[in-house]
Amino acid sequence: MTTAAPPPKLKISEWADRYRRLSSESSAEPGQWMTRRAEYQRGIMDAVSDPGVDRVVLMTSAQIGKTELLNNIVGFHISQDPSPILVMQPTLDMAETWSKDRLAPMLRDTPALSGRVADPRSRDSGNTLLHKRFNGGHVTVVGANSAAGLASRPIRIVLADEVDRYPASAGTEGDPLSLAIKRTTTFWNRRVVMCSTPTVKGVSRIEAAFEESDQRRYFVACPHCQHEQHLVWAQVRWPEGNPADAQYHCEDCGAGWTDAERRAAVRWGKWRATRASDVVGFHLNEIYSPWSSVADMAVAFLAAKRSPETLKTWVNTSLGETWEEDAERVDGHSLMDRVETWQECPNEVLVITCGVDVQDDRLEIEKAGWGSDEESWSLDHKIIYGDPSSPDIWRELDEYLLERTKRADGTELPVHAACVDSGGHHTQAVYRFAKDRVRRRVYAIKGMGGPGRPVWPRYASKNNKGRVNLFLIGVDAAKDAVYARLKIRDAGPGYCHFPSGREPHYFEQLTAEVVQTKYVKGFPQRVYVLPGGMRNEALDCRVYAYAALQSLNVRWGHLLAAQAKDRPPPKPLNTEQIEAAPASPAGVSNPPVNRRNGGWVERRSGWLR
Repeated sequence: MTTAAPPPKLKISEWADRYRRLSSESSAEPGQWMTRRAEYQRGIMDAVSDPGVDRVVLMTSAQIGKTELLNNIVGFHISQDPSPILVMQPTLDMAETWSKDRLAPMLRDTPALSGRVADPRSRDSGNTLLHKRFNGGHVTVVGANSAAGLASRPIRIVLADEVDRYPASAGTEGDPLSLAIKRTTTFWNRRVVMCSTPTVKGVSRIEAAFEESDQRRYFVACPHCQHEQHLVWAQVRWPEGNPADAQYHCEDCGAGWTDAERRAAVRWGKWRATRASDVVGFHLNEIYSPWSSVADMAVAFLAAKRSPETLKTWVNTSLGETWEEDAERVDGHSLMDRVETWQECPNEVLVITCGVDVQDDRLEIEKAGWGSDEESWSLDHKIIYGDPSSPDIWRELDEYLLERTKRADGTELPVHAACVDSGGHHTQAVYRFAKDRVRRRVYAIKGMGGPGRPVWPRYASKNNKGRVNLFLIGVDAAKDAVYARLKIRDAGPGYCHFPSGREPHYFEQLTAEVVQTKYVKGFPQRVYVLPGGMRNEALDCRVYAYAALQSLNVRWGHLLAAQAKDRPPPKPLNTEQIEAAPASPAGVSNPPVNRRNGGWVERRSGWLR
């Protein structure tokens, strides 16, 4: 009687080079996996194979192949070392997307995995979207926001992706990452792999984990002098005004490297620990990537410098570094010193939005004009006094939102979108007002704090009395954007213009909140705090007006092209056109738009998506 030979002992990189095949729908380079294509990946995969290592931390930029590394770890354990595996994504939606778009193609196209997981169409196959069984183990895919999925079964291998986007608590159960790690305590040979692009300094999970690790850097030799160094952005240089000619320059001899020389140097590089620790940690930035050029990075950097928000994103996703805020609050007096005088709405204004804050005895409104690269003009700050439970105050608001604003060149612009806060004591009144005006893009909104929440949600919630489309906006992200722009001192992208005659208390309210670091469920988190005795209605109005802008997905290029041809922008929609528009599908973030067919707004006006 013959017995099957045990599988050969392989490291993860060796298994990938021998067996892994990349799928066409999930890779720009389908076919046989080759670790030498991005040699730095070998040390990362083999660290997970090392029996003396139980925790690996990977703090990286985008474009370095991180997702495929995780896929290789999963494939290796299905094929060579069957184990219970947990793959954790920030949300349940992202978990489902990874399973469908990454895991399923790998199981289908890698011969060594063929037949290891039962056909999902067979009866009692144990193969569902989020749970796949195989001989000796299983792959369970969860969202960090799903407490039930985190506490259901023992796990040997935990692969935690994008940990900086995890919530502080999975429901009421506590920190999702700690819950997942607890599931590994019964395994002597457990592995915990944490991966993420970092976010803000001091509150980034992956930064904190990397600082406790041995902080490995990838060293490469200069092709001209052989000096070994790890690659940093400070050594990327280009002639003034010519970022397309950017090159990496050796920190020792100063010689510039072509992209071919840089890629060759990376192929022969080595990982080195820079401190002692039992935790293995790796840091990588986009300069190492074979799929990026230094010139493209330089062009992207100059574009990102135009506003603090885009620069922050570039630092996180291209350098793989945390963003450090340069100040904790904005000085309102400095804004008063730069007020301007304009008689009519400036011609640079292309889009108008409103933010409405509902108080117990009044409505406060800011009408904001927006130009190219979201340069803004505070066109009006209006207070309508009255009882929000009475229809009179809402009638006056409706009349205000229907008013057109005349630019200096004679063009009349409507209010393109408005956000009305429903989070106070008059929620039902806001719902009634917004429900009848959603086709005019008048939205009932509610501010939601917390990291990782986008300014404008993909979908509306209808879990409320009256089944009204309610948009839960990320107020922390919006305040970050507003405060970052208030710090810009020169007119241009992101700059905020204010008119002369605006009362001092407006600027005090606009800058009233301060950023503090508080510990939520034991983890640091940046929160906005309103000091006692201060008011913040002006800030809320600006945040809501900014959220309304984000709901529009404005095609600024079309508007600028129209201006460059010395003709006015396409004629705005009038009231009759709005009322004749088709009904909006329930639950869509920008209801009037049908993206598949171009959308009635885009077809008629040509400049709003």
